[in-house]
Amino acid sequence: METASFTGFVKTIFYSLMFYYVLKFLAKLFLPLLVKKVVEKAGQNFQQQQQNYSQDNSWQRTAAKDEIIYNTANAKKPKETKKVGDYVDYEEID
Repeated sequence: METASFTGFVKTIFYSLMFYYVLKFLAKLFLPLLVKKVVEKAGQNFQQQQQNYSQDNSWQRTAAKDEIIYNTANAKKPKETKKVGDYVDYEEID
């Protein structure tokens, strides 16, 4: 059975520190580029959604000038809350 040596321990610490600093250096290089791409993609998705929304609304506006269109498919019905009982405020007595 092999036993751990001091030089093996020092090598492990050295390789761990090297890995940490290399990873930190690469993150400084590539993380800003990755974040920039993600933000650009989100901006493109937002613009696409805005274009789709404006196209849908322009069709509804030009459908009929005297006609009012209600879109009830997206309307939310408010939930009713059940009242169980009265609120009682307790006071501590010393």
